Amino acid sequence: MSKILPVRSPSADNGSIATFVAALPKAELHLHIEGTLEPELMFAIAARNGVRLPYSSVEEVRAAYEFSSLQDFLDIYYAGANALLELQDFYDLTWAYLEKAFTQNVRHAEIFFDPQTHTGRGVAFATVVDGISRALDDAQARLGISSRLIMCFLRHLDEADALRTLDEAMACRDRIAGVGLDSSERGNPPGKFREVFRRARAAGFIAVAHAGEEGPAEYVREALDVLEVVRIDHGNNALDDAGLVAELAQRRIPLTVCPLSNVKLRVVDDIARHPLKRMLDLGLFVTVNSDDPAYFGGYVNENYIAVAEALDLGRTELAQLAGNSIDASLLDSEAKSVLHAELDTAVHRFG
Repeated sequence: MSKILPVRSPSADNGSIATFVAALPKAELHLHIEGTLEPELMFAIAARNGVRLPYSSVEEVRAAYEFSSLQDFLDIYYAGANALLELQDFYDLTWAYLEKAFTQNVRHAEIFFDPQTHTGRGVAFATVVDGISRALDDAQARLGISSRLIMCFLRHLDEADALRTLDEAMACRDRIAGVGLDSSERGNPPGKFREVFRRARAAGFIAVAHAGEEGPAEYVREALDVLEVVRIDHGNNALDDAGLVAELAQRRIPLTVCPLSNVKLRVVDDIARHPLKRMLDLGLFVTVNSDDPAYFGGYVNENYIAVAEALDLGRTELAQLAGNSIDASLLDSEAKSVLHAELDTAVHRFG
């Protein structure tokens, strides 16, 4: 691999929102590594592994990225993941995201991965973790991007399968910081995974969970009370319960919101009606993230820019969102202080 040069800070004399967003050091906390598989890389990996994809070209894949629901997306997401078989595949996938993140001034990334998507196809758990971890280590050394790895359980599968996955993860405990919950939310409440989360927390894993994307506010409360999560991924529908909103604000529970994902999956019908501004006004601890950017039309900076333009967010609010991403991360206090100092410097340059 070629040497990566330091990213150049944008000039402060350009007053555009895009330039300001690009200058902000930030953390990304809601990013599915399998969801960063761009069609070009998907075809390259499939070709070297002899995997036949259900699409004939990159253009045909991109044309399929029109979703009416989360499940429509998941069908394509899992089809693309079938190309991933070898350690090098998971390295290349992760490294491609990290190179992109570097250009967008992401200084820290907390990356979800779905081991059951791969072990269910006969790929060894260690193959997945080794490939991703090697790329994360290289990113720390060469790009200055710190990271944490979070293993998600697939909620459309049963808890017994999740428990087996947790058992497999124990051999890689030193490289996995937390556990999460993703995939089809409807009909799969957080409480379905009560025992696996209890065991994961007892083993020292941090707990987070997707809730309130397509599921009701009740799922958000259940994730807090039953799974004892420290962070809610998405959380949009928490706004339907005023008492829950007050609790989230009082406890300062981070919400990892994904605006372009929400529009692409019809969680909201228009970016101009996205609830992020309302969340901020209600005192919620909101962060902006890209979710599955290869499928949803934008990485983290594009998400910041989209909400800034659609919701009339100014520099103060954008800097607050970047600061929130640092505070909501799993970094220690010293590392957070370093990033906040960088953020203050970046904001100061724009006056």
